[in-house]
Amino acid sequence: MAPKTTPPPVLSARALNRATLDRQLLLRPAALSAEQAVHHLVGLQAQNTKPPYYALAARLDGFEPEELSRLMEARRVARIVTMRSTVHTHTAADAVGLRRLVQAGAVDRELRMFLKRLDGVDLDRLAGLSADYLEERPRTPKELREHLLQEWPDADPQALSVAARCLLPLVQVTPRGLWGRSGQVALTTARQWFRDAVDDDAVDDTVAADLDETVVRYLRAFGPASVQDMQTWCGLTRLRPAFERLRPGLLVFRDEHGTELFDLPDAPRPDEDTPAPARFLPEFDNLLLSHADRTRVVPAEHRTRTWSGNQAHRVFLLDGFLAGIWHLEESRERTVLTVEAFGRTSRAQRAELTAEAERTLRLLGPRDIPYEIVHAST
Repeated sequence: MAPKTTPPPVLSARALNRATLDRQLLLRPAALSAEQAVHHLVGLQAQNTKPPYYALAARLDGFEPEELSRLMEARRVARIVTMRSTVHTHTAADAVGLRRLVQAGAVDRELRMFLKRLDGVDLDRLAGLSADYLEERPRTPKELREHLLQEWPDADPQALSVAARCLLPLVQVTPRGLWGRSGQVALTTARQWFRDAVDDDAVDDTVAADLDETVVRYLRAFGPASVQDMQTWCGLTRLRPAFERLRPGLLVFRDEHGTELFDLPDAPRPDEDTPAPARFLPEFDNLLLSHADRTRVVPAEHRTRTWSGNQAHRVFLLDGFLAGIWHLEESRERTVLTVEAFGRTSRAQRAELTAEAERTLRLLGPRDIPYEIVHAST
């Protein structure tokens, strides 16, 4: 008779919540530099220019937005399309190696959607022409499209630019994304942007990040997690073999629905009753987007409440879970931060939210301008 196997331990939703918050640096301010945090979190969502700053302000002890801007100007971090075909702020090494790994999913998924609109277009030639053009000097997407249309006048302009983005690691150059400054999107290749700024071996654009190492990094930042969770995060499929290779060195759990979860033996898994402070997060924060089952942070009843049409809202956490949205109105005379809770909040919770809102505004609000915190209900 085969010996009985002990079933994996079950992690409750609250236990998963506290573990994920700890990995995400949201249980207590982390004593990390901005560059260390960007690396640990495997990038920050950067569809808009301000979210990376709000993401770090919620996580780091004494964060100053100028620190991230200096890293961008020094070309230590950069804005580039990676996971889920969206713009992220990454360290230089991840902007190349990780992008090369995960972009395979986008080439398979996203570019395939446009192939019918690229009849007669040699994709290798398109990539070469785009690289040469963008390495002369940074160009806007409009300039790139017009350049490619000279070669393929009958092709669909949007399809041409999507193909270039899928096939090449294209960095959004500064001043785009710098704190307190503005700039339109202008692109160059990662190879050109990081030249002379970072060690060549760290940004070799012919080498993809190691998949098994990336699984470990994902678990360190987002675990415990399932195979499907990681696939949701990065946009790749068929990752089961990588987890199976790593299984002997991993811990295995199950969630309350029976889904198999993997984790690193040395990763923190706090008690589910560990206090979780209020936190204000930006729109598109990866905490909310990096698991197939988001109920570890997003209660099912709130799943659709962070969007209005195509507009994503900034959100806040209470007791570790999504509990409402917040808005910021800035003028030369006054800054108003409005907190809209999805349900009733106690006096103590409102005081906690007010204190966290004030901390956020002290870090990222306009200097020497009065501010007001307003509590409203949705």
